[in-house]
Amino acid sequence: MKITEALIAEHGVFHGLFDYIERTTPSLKTLAEVKAVAGLLDATLVPHSRVEEELFIEPLDHCMDQLGQTKHFHGEHEEIEATLAKIQQCKSAASARNLLLDAVRACRSHFDKEERIVFPMGERLLKAKTLNALGGEWQKRREAATW
Repeated sequence: MKITEALIAEHGVFHGLFDYIERTTPSLKTLAEVKAVAGLLDATLVPHSRVEEELFIEPLDHCMDQLGQTKHFHGEHEEIEATLAKIQQCKSAASARNLLLDAVRACRSHFDKEERIVFPMGERLLKAKTLNALGGEWQKRREAATW
């Protein structure tokens, strides 16, 4: 399996999670509920982002540099993680809900860029053998749960 196929499949799962969070967050009553949902998103998103960056984005950094997007792209991952961390420090459910929905919007925007720009660029620039090898490494990490 190519790394792009694996990452797109993971994105599909995340899109379902984003839908659920957007649908249910307004009805969450307590700060603890919001923090729990944010913790779930963080616990799943951070490992995905790390593997995505290490296995796929970093080999394309030279191309991202040509577009002037390397720092911005990596920064989006960091910004999303920082927003999710802020939720854990919130003192009110309302502010935590707003931050959680902000994080989901940022994720959707970032995923859209990856799906429209970065994944197709990787498909064009990396050889099929490389994409498959990276997909194999993704699989190894998934099986070992080291991500």
